[in-house]
Amino acid sequence: MNINNNKKAHKVLIANRGEIAVRIIRACRDYGFESVAVYADSDIGALHVKMADEAYGLGGNSPTESYLNIEKLIEVAQKSGATMVHPGYGFLSERAEFARAVTEAGLIWIGPSAECIDILGDKVQARHIAMQVGAPLVVGTKDPVNSAREVVEFAHQHGLPIAIKAAFGGGGRGLKVAWQLDEVEELYHSAVREAIAAFGRGECFLEQFLHNPRHIEAQVIADTHGNVLVVGTRDCSLQRRNQKLVEESPAPFLSTEQQQQIITASIDICRKAGYVGAGTVEFLLSQDGTLSFLEVNTRLQVEHPITEETAGIDLVIEQLRIAEGLPLSIKEMPKPRGHAFEFRINAEDAGNGFLPTPGTITEFHAPSGPGVRVDSGVTSGTTITSTFDSLMAKLIVVGQTREQAIARARRALAEFSIEGVASVLPFHRAVMEQADFCEDFKVHTRWIETEFDVEIPPAKRQIPLTNQELTRTYIEIDGKRCELGLPAQLLSGLAANNLSIVNSEPQVVSNPNIINAPISGILFNWLIPQGANVIEGDVIGIMEAMKMEVQIIAHRAGTLKYYANKGEFVEAESPIAEIIS
Repeated sequence: MNINNNKKAHKVLIANRGEIAVRIIRACRDYGFESVAVYADSDIGALHVKMADEAYGLGGNSPTESYLNIEKLIEVAQKSGATMVHPGYGFLSERAEFARAVTEAGLIWIGPSAECIDILGDKVQARHIAMQVGAPLVVGTKDPVNSAREVVEFAHQHGLPIAIKAAFGGGGRGLKVAWQLDEVEELYHSAVREAIAAFGRGECFLEQFLHNPRHIEAQVIADTHGNVLVVGTRDCSLQRRNQKLVEESPAPFLSTEQQQQIITASIDICRKAGYVGAGTVEFLLSQDGTLSFLEVNTRLQVEHPITEETAGIDLVIEQLRIAEGLPLSIKEMPKPRGHAFEFRINAEDAGNGFLPTPGTITEFHAPSGPGVRVDSGVTSGTTITSTFDSLMAKLIVVGQTREQAIARARRALAEFSIEGVASVLPFHRAVMEQADFCEDFKVHTRWIETEFDVEIPPAKRQIPLTNQELTRTYIEIDGKRCELGLPAQLLSGLAANNLSIVNSEPQVVSNPNIINAPISGILFNWLIPQGANVIEGDVIGIMEAMKMEVQIIAHRAGTLKYYANKGEFVEAESPIAEIIS
């Protein structure tokens, strides 16, 4: 790409953390822009903080106190002299109120307009647009339903199974699938309760449910000059609990007609919505060939690197160009140059239900060689907290053919070594030996839960790190990060006091009524009011750690009493509720 040396030099505030912040910093450096990092207290020594031209602390350790705090982010942008704001993915990237706050502060928002985010973030409005442009769609309700009776009538008219979807949902929250008529009414009420708890709004709409579908998506870029392009397709079917683990580009085993349907519908939807920037249009493809529009993600995707590798385009630099008001650097969809896979390297124990495993990385040895790219936000010595996403790195492997990419992926995964925390590497290695994925391609969005049967042993228990001679910390001076090394002995008294406080806590006596926290993390919400009666198996709440949700299940029937509050951080196995019989 030719870079215009006469362009205005912008300064970009990156309202994010981890590997995506590092990725954006590198693009800014390549393009000649300055970068400004922000960080929560626990991220003070993070790689993105070290790499940025400037770095400013947000204070606090929770997402709400830091990366979700719009007021603090705007304040840092103005204090640092930033002219642009890049939201990355996650956090505030699809929040229209953040886009508005950025533009109202006189800054350039790197992404679609707040109005466009509002429209496409509402699944009902997005479905209306898809209908207007003739995109492929399964039968569904045009507007949200108002009662369980309407859901039952829809099931009678169109048959089962049906999907009950929160209009403002995402990540599997507020989504219920009814397979039997007698469960329709309760599942509707459950979806509404979950949607209200997660998003503050309970509107739900209905669709025919595609059983065991593939997840296909199109990468779109659009500028302010009316140019809208699809630059590649991806298959993201390998998911667990609606969280993607392996992606590939281009999407394999599509007919020419299916591929053209996806490309045409994606361009038409984005053009109709007035889309500007990088975005993704997602579809489901059933085993009988039925294709249906799913949603639009109004941001850069985690899996964007595989499209970059096969399309030969830097999507983050393209975002910067678009934000400057420049036209797209390409005029037509590029022909794929080979095949690429992305493996999300999460700090999760694949042999123990993919539970997050916070801790300190003692060794991080990434692979290299032909066709291998690693986008990482960590190094040896990085501490993975339970507060944020479990994604440590992304392994991207490219080959001239899918077969060559598979061979290179096996080699790269064998070379990859991480110690100190568990990782999903054993799962990835096992997947790359499965005929369902490598040969026959029988995978679908629930394949891991229903058909993947490789026994992965739980990760070994990690040994806590011993104290080093120096305890390292950092101070910030005018946006610059300075490291301090303090003798560990100076802090040993404080550590001992903290330890004595912890050890002085009263031991919990075994009580059959008690529900203990299944993981260490944030109590995202209670789904059933305190004092209500529940039965065994009811989902009464949701905990969240490292962007993974874990349900809190009633282990008996009785009356609920809560010990922990919504938004509170709780340790694993600590009592959070009681069911009194």
